Amino acid sequence: MIQISNFQHKKVLVLGLAKSGVAASELLHQLGAFVTVNDSKPFDENPQAQELLKKGITVICGRHPEDLLDEGFELIVKNPGIPYSNPIIVDAINRGLPVITEVELAYLISEAPIIGITGTNGKTTTTTLIFEMLNNGQKQPLIAGNIGTVACGVAAEAKKENVIVTELSSFQLMGTIEFKPNIAILTNLYDAHLDYHGTFEEYAEAKFNITKNQDENDWLIYNTSQEVVKKFADRSKAQKVPFSSNGRTEEGISADEETIYWMGKPYLSRLNIALPGKHNLENALAAIAACILYGCDKSAIEEVLKTFTGVRHRTQFVREWNGRKFYNDSKATNCLATKVALNAFQQPIILIAGGLDRGHSFEELRDSMQYVKAVVAYGQTGERFIEFAKSCGIEQTILAQDVEDAVVKAVPLSESGEVILLSPACASWDQYKSFEVRGDLFINAVMNL
Repeated sequence: MIQISNFQHKKVLVLGLAKSGVAASELLHQLGAFVTVNDSKPFDENPQAQELLKKGITVICGRHPEDLLDEGFELIVKNPGIPYSNPIIVDAINRGLPVITEVELAYLISEAPIIGITGTNGKTTTTTLIFEMLNNGQKQPLIAGNIGTVACGVAAEAKKENVIVTELSSFQLMGTIEFKPNIAILTNLYDAHLDYHGTFEEYAEAKFNITKNQDENDWLIYNTSQEVVKKFADRSKAQKVPFSSNGRTEEGISADEETIYWMGKPYLSRLNIALPGKHNLENALAAIAACILYGCDKSAIEEVLKTFTGVRHRTQFVREWNGRKFYNDSKATNCLATKVALNAFQQPIILIAGGLDRGHSFEELRDSMQYVKAVVAYGQTGERFIEFAKSCGIEQTILAQDVEDAVVKAVPLSESGEVILLSPACASWDQYKSFEVRGDLFINAVMNL
């Protein structure tokens, strides 16, 4: 860890705990800051706050005092999930106080170079692929962000010989000032988190923060198939490495039906990629490019591509049973994610879907239902999803009690060579604590067949 003096004897407010708030508070305290933590959870029910108090950190719990900023803070470190409409954040900005997230702290203290991955879809898969490839190539990677441990906590332990591979959300990137990864990846941009950002333009600008400070010594790997991404890439000062799954290109990394090309020359067979779907081909291209730039051996890259079957709950291959292939895509909590999963297959699909009813339409899925042979629906949206499936011309539809019941009912609808896919298009909270719990129950039901 670089022992910076930026925060020594400065009064810093950490707003919101969870993992990122705890890690930021402990790091700032170690760097000599006078840290105050403010969290809405009552102190008696807040073991994290209790532990921080024992370490000499001031904690204010159970409320957000209106006059909190009158204490003379010089910096605010906020939990990424706290919106900028929060009254304390609004007050801080009006006072001219810098507001950052812990990702900024990670950059400032890290001895190791950083590979940062962002985008609407594919972040986790791309991040995991890069980590696995670099690890297989003996490059001593560390993984951080939403997929692993908190970035500033990883950076505090990282050495020069390491490389930090970190998944970055728009929430995290919006709170950066100097952050500058050596390699940045922008997978794609679609409408998302508009309840937080307000507009697509603000959301996209937050994503652009991953490359805004890069220079000619850095690289930006980006999706050249999307015009909106290309426009943002044009603004970057980094060396540009485009990726495309639409045929061979002379620049960057690309793929046709059979071959992956690096700078226009054959590099690997596309058949090496175990993950299904065009979206996963794009994730793989971005990951391969990052690992080539970092000096990873082709053999290490190739081995991971052949064996990697997906991140848990993200179009994850679970098992082949009596000729049926089962995939767990429980992370698909909206129609866009389910659409991507459906488009990954060209054989008959028995789709398991449903969950929390937010009143959203399933119409976005219509054009992607062409290979869906049957639908098993469950949860609050179960009946609505069956109505939608019938409107798509799908005759075989069954209502199930839950995900486990859905697996049992999906099997008789399937034949050898077909896919049984859990891709709910809905959040899990009507029946399950999280999409992870939902996915785990699906996996257990499949393994018990």
